[in-house]
Amino acid sequence: MKAIRVHEQIGVDGLVYEAAPDPVPAVGDVLMKVRAAGFTASELYWPIYTDHAGRDRTPIIPAHEFSGEVVALGFGTTGFAVGDEVYGLTDGYRDGGAAELIAVEARDCAPKPTTLDHVHAAALPQAGLTSWQALFVHGGLTEGQTVLVHGAAGAVGSLAVQLAHQRGVHVVATGRASARELVLALGADRFVDLEHDGWEAEVGEVDVVFDCIGGDVLERSDAVVKSGGTLVSVAGPPETGRDDIRTVYFIREPNGPQLRELADLIAEGGVTPRGGAVYALADAGEAFAAKAAGGIPGRVVLTP
Repeated sequence: MKAIRVHEQIGVDGLVYEAAPDPVPAVGDVLMKVRAAGFTASELYWPIYTDHAGRDRTPIIPAHEFSGEVVALGFGTTGFAVGDEVYGLTDGYRDGGAAELIAVEARDCAPKPTTLDHVHAAALPQAGLTSWQALFVHGGLTEGQTVLVHGAAGAVGSLAVQLAHQRGVHVVATGRASARELVLALGADRFVDLEHDGWEAEVGEVDVVFDCIGGDVLERSDAVVKSGGTLVSVAGPPETGRDDIRTVYFIREPNGPQLRELADLIAEGGVTPRGGAVYALADAGEAFAAKAAGGIPGRVVLTP
């Protein structure tokens, strides 16, 4: 097969489009023909070049979000059949979807949302699972509560706004002034411009803060959390002098059942991932560089 592989951790310059061995599905795996693969620009710098035992994994294949068709099953794999359209997020210590084929644990996959094409389905798992786990697993949000979403116009934040709104949660969204119309259209009840001094007073008190920005914004966010509430961040560990709130810093985990729930919400309408630019697999270097440079909203997707 053709694939993008990384032989050494030197950033975009390490991406090589070349022939690679076809993956063989292990016990509990599905083998998929990749139709589209999403990536995070920073993943080329993640500590995934060795396995859990510290052994060298190179060359690795990046892009851990995928959408495609099942072409074979590993021994003992259940829940899927050859020909099924599937999407998901694979473990970071396995090869990703920047290839014509990918072998993935079946438990990390779910049926592709029927209302999405492969490009938009591949843009969903990372942002969708990050938002889901932040809001409902770590944040414990329920209908009628209030959440503050920092960075609400981004790929993750925009999904968080939609998911919270769909679950009957009151949403306060933040960002730059230019994001106001977008996030209100996505379902936010209020918008707060982070470039205004004293934005904390405008927010008021909330049950949960979901931070996708970090830095000064994260440092100031504990001031708006109600006693007994939760401050959740994917940008860095929250530091606070308060002992009456919970703080959580986490990295999303692959989860097939949660992807199924996301697919059901999308089928109901009202939740749509923000797709961005689409590049051919052979142009992955250009795609990673463009996304890292900023200015491309939504998830950038590769297509073999």
